[in-house]
Amino acid sequence: MISPAARDALEQYLAHRAALSAVSENTVKAYHGDLVDYLNFMSLYKGGPQGLAPLTEISVSDMRAWMAATRNQGVSARSLARKLSSVKSFYRWLAERHGFEPTAVLSVRAPKFQNKLPRPLPEGAARDVLGTVEMQSDTPWIGARDTAVVTLLYGCGLRISEALGLQGKDAPLPATLRILGKGGKERIVPVIPAARDAVETYRAQCPYPCETDEPLFRGARGGALNARQVQKVMQRTRMQLGLPASATPHAMRHSFATHLLSAGGDLRAIQELLGHASLSTTQAYTAVDTNRLMEVYNRTHPKA
Repeated sequence: MISPAARDALEQYLAHRAALSAVSENTVKAYHGDLVDYLNFMSLYKGGPQGLAPLTEISVSDMRAWMAATRNQGVSARSLARKLSSVKSFYRWLAERHGFEPTAVLSVRAPKFQNKLPRPLPEGAARDVLGTVEMQSDTPWIGARDTAVVTLLYGCGLRISEALGLQGKDAPLPATLRILGKGGKERIVPVIPAARDAVETYRAQCPYPCETDEPLFRGARGGALNARQVQKVMQRTRMQLGLPASATPHAMRHSFATHLLSAGGDLRAIQELLGHASLSTTQAYTAVDTNRLMEVYNRTHPKA
């Protein structure tokens, strides 16, 4: 239902976004999905494919109709806010190229939503996870592999994609790793001895050769280890330990940051270690730490 002119504009816009060094491939895909949904809705809502001229005449009521229809599909307020951001970004670019006033689109307010705080594990629970992960497999080298991956998440604050992106040439792990994170952002991450030891234990048992340009972490058949397998291991581990469903691989990364903060770590240093582009993203951990402090206060203060 998207007109050829609108489709061409969309492709040109996505190419523009992809050319920006700070935008990842996944972000471009998200923009594509959001904008295709928006353009399809407007075509149906207006009764036919919308060329560029009709798109420049979208009203506030049109935007509200799109937002209402999107919410009725079960899309959360958070996701709708992201979709609206995609549409606004597209319209800013479109307005610059075609010289129209995009105020009707840009003035629409995003729905309010409450930011979800990260849910880290207590320090004892994080240690229990590291000691229990290897028990989830009857094959010793696979147990050692899973322990090494989870240790990198908690000990170095890596994203699961970053840990699984390591190659044979990265081992044995040096004192610091150069990690290419989201949006091509590069950072230097210290590697604690426990993480290096865990990786070496895995390498000594892995039946597949540690080739320079091959994935460091292998699946049971020798291919690259899939993130879904790590998620399943964490699921079995948390069930064995009686931990909540929030105890995911990513929660180990959250735990890394929160435990550093609790121990007196500098927020900006933690931002660099995590590879967050904005300090505001890292500041979510201060809220977690404050919540924990208030729990202790309310539980122990004699006047509470």
